[in-house]
Amino acid sequence: MLDSRRPLKGPAPAVRAEGRAAPGRLARLAGLCGPAFVVSVAYIDPGNFATNMAGGAQYGTMLLWVIALANVLAMFVQALSAKLGIATGRNLPELCRDHLPRRVSLPLWVQAELVAAATDLAEFIGGAIALNLLFGVPLLPAAAVTAVVSSLLLMLAPRGRRRFEATVAAMLGVVLAGFAYQVLLSGSLSGVAGGFVPRLAGTDSLLLATGIVGATVMPHVVYLHSALTQHQGAPGGSPDEMGRGQVRSEDVRREAVRREAVRREAVRREAVRASRMDIAVALGAAGLVNMAMLTVAAVTFGGGDPGSLQAIHAGLGQVLGPGAAVAFALALLASGLASSSVGTYAGQVIMAGFLRRRVPLLARRLVTIIPAMAVLAAGVDPTRALVLSQVALSFGIPFALVPLVAFTGSRKLMGDLVNRRLTTVAGVAVAAVISALNGFLLVDVFTG
Repeated sequence: MLDSRRPLKGPAPAVRAEGRAAPGRLARLAGLCGPAFVVSVAYIDPGNFATNMAGGAQYGTMLLWVIALANVLAMFVQALSAKLGIATGRNLPELCRDHLPRRVSLPLWVQAELVAAATDLAEFIGGAIALNLLFGVPLLPAAAVTAVVSSLLLMLAPRGRRRFEATVAAMLGVVLAGFAYQVLLSGSLSGVAGGFVPRLAGTDSLLLATGIVGATVMPHVVYLHSALTQHQGAPGGSPDEMGRGQVRSEDVRREAVRREAVRREAVRREAVRASRMDIAVALGAAGLVNMAMLTVAAVTFGGGDPGSLQAIHAGLGQVLGPGAAVAFALALLASGLASSSVGTYAGQVIMAGFLRRRVPLLARRLVTIIPAMAVLAAGVDPTRALVLSQVALSFGIPFALVPLVAFTGSRKLMGDLVNRRLTTVAGVAVAAVISALNGFLLVDVFTG
């Protein structure tokens, strides 16, 4: 008979305070992943469809290197945003409110709301065009259908964020599968490797390359990513219970505080590692989608600008067959639905952070659909409206990047996760380059 007082031989499993077996390291890291998939849909929104397809149609695969560079810059910026949330337990709008003068934070809130509204405009229009291409639904009611379906997605966000992340990730998978199918239909991919050699072909290609890089970083998801990770730096389980039930000596108390600090630091660093893995996978997939867009357009249109998403759809059907046209429209629909939901979610984070005010997500959705419905009702060319929405997004870039780099470079806020000097220098350079490119785009749009 076993002596119940004698421990069994062999190592005991690691347990949490509540008695459950602690998850393995890979399981813990996987549990922290997901936010980057929500963010990544901003990089394959309907505006990217128009820009990348135009680049491939006019210049073949020449600008693939630009998309690759743009993707690296996006990963860098989103990594800073994720780290900010993990290290501080706060999101970027909250930090702007708490650490900047009110005369600065209020204008920042106004421009951030305008950026979120411009995002919704593009996504509603993209979803409406997709429904029109697939089912022949007129644009105005198609936009209403897009709003209803994306509202159903938004209902997942406050009630089950993991389900929302999984749904958005599934839609990213639909877009990726749609363009993978088109790439397979397009056949020969000769010359693709040469597209990663940096080169341009005159002023027009420079302008288009500037547009691709300049519109890379989406300001609304810079705000959002820090909100999605801000609770990941808090350690789980129960605090150190050493000395419970007795009066602690000062040495014991100091040791308990030291151990808790070490534990918290370990949790934060593990969360940062998980966020980098998350970003690499999610934004890597988004980068592949953007490259596939350009490659398919290069094979299909080779030398001519189709001019609109509708024309691109028709061209794909003529050259690659009806299956390619359907795959393009389904990918556009998934992109529009997912990115419109994420845009409205970002708007909620922006208002709550800057003003400490919350509007129900569905109420915000009703408000944000008004500009898109007005644009479509006025008969504005949808593709032109997409371009103008990207201009509005460009305007908001420096207002998100400058505070982000400043806050992540503050040891007082970030602790041991503060940027290294080289990271801060790189952050300043990236913010300056992207802001300058967007400034160039603004000048070109309004003067050219």
